Amino acid sequence: MPEAMREPLRRYAETLKELAGDNARSLTLFGAVAAGTFNPRSHTARSVFVVGAVDLEMLRRLARQGPRLGKARIAAPLIMTPEYIDASLDTFPLEFLEIAQHSVCVFGEDYFQGLSLQAADVRHQCEREIKTIQLGMRQALLAAAGRDKTLTTVEVDVGERLLRSLRGLLWLHGDTEPRAALDAVAAVEDGIQRSLPGVRSAVDDRSHHGWEEFKTLYADVDALRTHINAW
Repeated sequence: MPEAMREPLRRYAETLKELAGDNARSLTLFGAVAAGTFNPRSHTARSVFVVGAVDLEMLRRLARQGPRLGKARIAAPLIMTPEYIDASLDTFPLEFLEIAQHSVCVFGEDYFQGLSLQAADVRHQCEREIKTIQLGMRQALLAAAGRDKTLTTVEVDVGERLLRSLRGLLWLHGDTEPRAALDAVAAVEDGIQRSLPGVRSAVDDRSHHGWEEFKTLYADVDALRTHINAW
């Protein structure tokens, strides 16, 4: 975990405990902050707060902490119950796979290790996610109204969402170990026998983003859509 984030995250965990009391079950950090790739200029710390029961009054009190947490680069947590996790494995397998592969349990029981995911559910969501991303890129281009700078945010978002699908595809082919972003892209490139320069750019914080990169990324998404069933 990045040194600069340790104290803000410690205070965040204490805040959740104070607000939820005995209803708090666990706090799990996931994504870049847990994988050792966190960049405070482009990332926010993501987490899942597991509670015994959803308490809207508590969530409302937590919402008042939003501005302070935002300044500390901490995103609003996903709120789940143990029952919700068990009942949603077939609905959000890629999200749960992402959490399971790159996570740190800060306190409480770790609900995301040893999850039983079904291959058919993972494949179905990979297909749906890639097709949804492609449609979203078309709509985002129209909404940009010629303002190419707005495409930067789109490309970064697409890169993050694609990584879930790429790791899902690798999981389907027996590659279950957590992989860094560019390593995951390289493994999929080997699998489909095609380079993915647009995806590489989208997941690399050091890359430039613009119109040319957007076109390359779109071509890669289209290639993934056609290759997903053949691989």
